[in-house]
Amino acid sequence: MPINFTEIIGIVAGTATTASFIPQAYRVYKTRKTADLSAGMFILLSTGLCLWIIYGIYLLSFPIILANGITLILALYILIMKIRYG
Repeated sequence: MPINFTEIIGIVAGTATTASFIPQAYRVYKTRKTADLSAGMFILLSTGLCLWIIYGIYLLSFPIILANGITLILALYILIMKIRYG
């Protein structure tokens, strides 16, 4: 199945939004400082990401599933560190 232009936009958008969490996750990993992070925001974000994954599954959209799955892992990591160290 060839990738169409819409899929390419989805892959690029998913890559950009997922990559935006890497610096924060890395900083939390290195410093263990999470006091200024909002647990509520990461709880809501994780809930939304789960819903996006379900939506992607219904649409059979690999870009939606992959991007939101990776972002969910990063967001949950940050949230767990917030609970542990924050």
